[in-house]
Amino acid sequence: MATEVKPSIRLILIGPPGAGKGTQAANIIEKYSVKHLATGDMLRAMVTSGHELSKKVKDIMDKGEFISDELAVSIIEENLIKLEKGVGFMLDGFPRTTTQAELLDELLTRINSKIDAVIELHVEPSVLTKRITGRLLHKATGRTYHEVFKPPKVPMIDDVTGEPLVKRTDDTEEALLVRLEAFHNQTKPVVEYFKKQGLHTIINGDREEGEVFKEINGLLSPLGKL
Repeated sequence: MATEVKPSIRLILIGPPGAGKGTQAANIIEKYSVKHLATGDMLRAMVTSGHELSKKVKDIMDKGEFISDELAVSIIEENLIKLEKGVGFMLDGFPRTTTQAELLDELLTRINSKIDAVIELHVEPSVLTKRITGRLLHKATGRTYHEVFKPPKVPMIDDVTGEPLVKRTDDTEEALLVRLEAFHNQTKPVVEYFKKQGLHTIINGDREEGEVFKEINGLLSPLGKL
């Protein structure tokens, strides 16, 4: 009996800081086995790895600013090329500008690939502020908590390892305001770019996690079938 082969899903996940991209990304990975390519995670790894650009990237992130189009595209290209044949991917935090979107299309054409769906999570700014300023992180694993919405069993201690939790240096209200302004100014044209391609869907992220994923799954499920 022949084994059913499901085509890989290639998607982009868009949303401002605190919109729940990390949570929904984990759900998508578990369901569809795609490779998660998150620029934020890759940049934080670069900062701690002693990379030659570590200081430059850290300074940019501490200010709540975004990296250049050229650096972003270079990081994504390097990781896409490493993917095994037939493995799907999810871009998170990229593209942020129309220039990046155009360069991505050019890159995917070169490697005989394409984007299947673009999902945008929408959450009101006041909710984002509450989510971001209370966020806690276990640096070694990337596991996240929240002081109000998802507190650890022991304050500032990881439930699994017992190691200390930290707050990201860019998880302040001041840095968030800078990031939100840049996000909306830069991302609106990106959304329009993908709308014209018929790929964009906006989803309300200010709901219970399961409800949000149910809608995401309804969108992606037909793409994972022959």
